[in-house]
Amino acid sequence: MLDGAQIALIAIDEAHCVSQWGHDFRPEYLQIAELAARFPGVPRVALTATADRQTREDIRRRLKLDAARLFLASFDRPNIRYAIMPKTEPRRQSMSFLKSRPGESGIVYCLSRKSVEETAAGLKASGIRALPYHAGLDGAIRSRNQDVFLKEEGLILVATIAFGMGIDKPDVRFVAHLDLPGSLEAYYQETGRAGRDGLPAETLLLYGMQDLVLRRAMIDQSNSPTEIKRIERAKLDALLGVCETSSCRRQAILAHFGEVMAEPCGNCDTCLAPVATWDGTIAAQKAMSAVLRTGERFGVGHLIDVLLGANTDKIRRFRHERLPTFGVGKEFSRPVWGSVFRQLIVQGAIEVDHDHFGALKLTSVGGQILHGKTTIAFRRDQATRTATAAVAKKAERIELGKSDAQLFAMLKAERAYLAKSQNLPAYVIFTDETLAAIAKARPHSLSDLGSIPGMGTTKIERYGMNVIDVVMAFEQPDDIGDSVE
Repeated sequence: MLDGAQIALIAIDEAHCVSQWGHDFRPEYLQIAELAARFPGVPRVALTATADRQTREDIRRRLKLDAARLFLASFDRPNIRYAIMPKTEPRRQSMSFLKSRPGESGIVYCLSRKSVEETAAGLKASGIRALPYHAGLDGAIRSRNQDVFLKEEGLILVATIAFGMGIDKPDVRFVAHLDLPGSLEAYYQETGRAGRDGLPAETLLLYGMQDLVLRRAMIDQSNSPTEIKRIERAKLDALLGVCETSSCRRQAILAHFGEVMAEPCGNCDTCLAPVATWDGTIAAQKAMSAVLRTGERFGVGHLIDVLLGANTDKIRRFRHERLPTFGVGKEFSRPVWGSVFRQLIVQGAIEVDHDHFGALKLTSVGGQILHGKTTIAFRRDQATRTATAAVAKKAERIELGKSDAQLFAMLKAERAYLAKSQNLPAYVIFTDETLAAIAKARPHSLSDLGSIPGMGTTKIERYGMNVIDVVMAFEQPDDIGDSVE
């Protein structure tokens, strides 16, 4: 049995799992709080990459880290391009995206095991290397497929969310979601598995009404307490707000985590292919008036009832049929008002107070809109938009001239050979960034390799001559043998 004198530090990773506000709350994680009493003199640190303000505070409280300092890095991953499309023809849309990226490693997420199997089989039938991964597979097969994905290049892993925790393959060039994730945090975490080497990467999310219905049914039919279900619905709505926004996706994602991005990113589908919008200022003013006149005490469902003039027990109990805003929103349907509220949340005009049962509250941004000092636009005809151009355009890869690109391909082939012969992932040998630098620099000696990023002493000793041989072979004229006398 360990005692405090034998432990230097307790590190709690994936700390969002201890919070009921976190996107992956696990009640058993609450037992970790006992470590504070059991090892009172041992320093503790809690780590997570996907916690909004409320989740961070809940982690602090539940782990008894009230006096601990908070270190908060940026949530921005500027090398990742975000693209979100309504699901109109999912097979055609996904195939178009995947076939235009041959030879690249990627992850395709599906909601069900059946969908994983069907998608992987469809890709293989189309000549695309793909393997399935889900909890229902035999353990040996699942481990083998994960191992192949980690070690080989140009392979797609089709998976449920069972795949990903602890995976750190740096050269994943894309992540595609063929179904709607359960929350914005889950989406952020899963897309964040792309481009960990810092090079350009892409994401695609397809979503449709059927996804939304299924996700909400999964929440309603779960055995979770009512409070947890309410939080899960709010988190799903936050993701829908990002799907529906007409503004920069990255700004919307970062805002959810409390980070302000002053200018649009220029590297998401709404920046690259701006969508048609409508002036939603009057609709927003009606929505925010309903928020204020009901005392900032109610959630979206009740506020929409007020705007539509619904005759409900709750309306009568609080006498909200007497409000000036009662029935002023009949020009729009309930789904349209739902989208309006979600987009207002994404654009920072109103916020959700989870501590008070999901009540909506006006922000200073909302106050500016309400009093006519600024306007707001909403996405038009979301259901018919395809954003094909923005998704089809590949993110810029490593910038190489034609000759350098040919040498880069030869170096990748040599890397693949070395990786296979040593049973190692290719990126452990060299990253793409290192190979690109070699292709540009054309080193002719081991000493030349010392100035290449990622080429430390050990790698030069182990693989340096392989690199030099490839470079020299590439630069050697084909007829060199005929010139020797």
